[in-house]
Amino acid sequence: MIVDRAYQVHELGIENRKLLQSQHKTPLEGVIATSPQMLKVCRTVEKVAPSDITTLLLGASGTGKEVIARALHELSPRASKKLVAINCAAIPDTLLESELFGYEKGTFTGAAKQTKGKIEYADGGTLFLDEIGDLPFELQAKLLRFIQERVVERIGGREEIPVDVRIICATHQNLKELIAEGRFREDLFYRISDIVINIPALKEREGDAIVLAKAFLDRFSKEQHRAIHGFDTDAVMAIENYDWPGNVREMESRIKRAVIMADGSTITAEDLELETPDGEEAMPLNLQQVRDQAEQAAIARALNHTDANVSEAAKILGITRPTLYRMMEKYGLSSE
Repeated sequence: MIVDRAYQVHELGIENRKLLQSQHKTPLEGVIATSPQMLKVCRTVEKVAPSDITTLLLGASGTGKEVIARALHELSPRASKKLVAINCAAIPDTLLESELFGYEKGTFTGAAKQTKGKIEYADGGTLFLDEIGDLPFELQAKLLRFIQERVVERIGGREEIPVDVRIICATHQNLKELIAEGRFREDLFYRISDIVINIPALKEREGDAIVLAKAFLDRFSKEQHRAIHGFDTDAVMAIENYDWPGNVREMESRIKRAVIMADGSTITAEDLELETPDGEEAMPLNLQQVRDQAEQAAIARALNHTDANVSEAAKILGITRPTLYRMMEKYGLSSE
């Protein structure tokens, strides 16, 4: 009876946590974040979305640029219309122009009928140009004209077709470097960057890694019909201390694989194919440990700034010399 009752209480606890998670409102639809860095991005999106201003999203691959673009569209007055996305890096240069602008019948071999381009299909909605840094240089002038005039000419056509569209661009590349190298037009850069939103890498988002990991685990456990209830302690430490070079996309892939391959009811660091950090690398959870680490780092920094002048370092730190000497002794620091 006791075991049965404990089991029922445990199941109720799980159900209650799931209910609370489902009621939790994320900052933006599709965006899972609690870090100050991403909450700032979300607030910017909320301010920018209602306008038609051209927006440039900058961030490394896998940081969620398309998710942010979708949020901009969904919060805009154009939400009831289409969001048309095109990846400028995924389409061969020879086909990209016809994909964007369309073509008239008979323009080239295989052009059996008049075909609209992606820009026309986005009329009334939002056009998302992903990886615009990979747009061929010879095509940049034509795109610039469209952004300025809001009209397109299909390949082989002469008619100017007006298009009402909001433009969002994204890239993982440094466009200013591309401009300096002569690979990206400066005038196009200024046209697409009325508003620039920088999306931080996952390793720069304080606390977001474990929040995302739990969300992915819940999703993939349901999809794969696996009764996996969480991460063990080593897995949590590994997730928090790993740099995630592939960002959110890498995490999604690792957790999906771990859910499929896991032998137990919890995910281990081994399932994630991550190394467990040792005691020195691991981020402490104990408040006293956190405080000690912060104090030690602050004292060392102050001594470096003052060339090991203890009196000056004490002034910078806002403490007395005797107190600083005691703290230096505590942490094994010397004026050397």
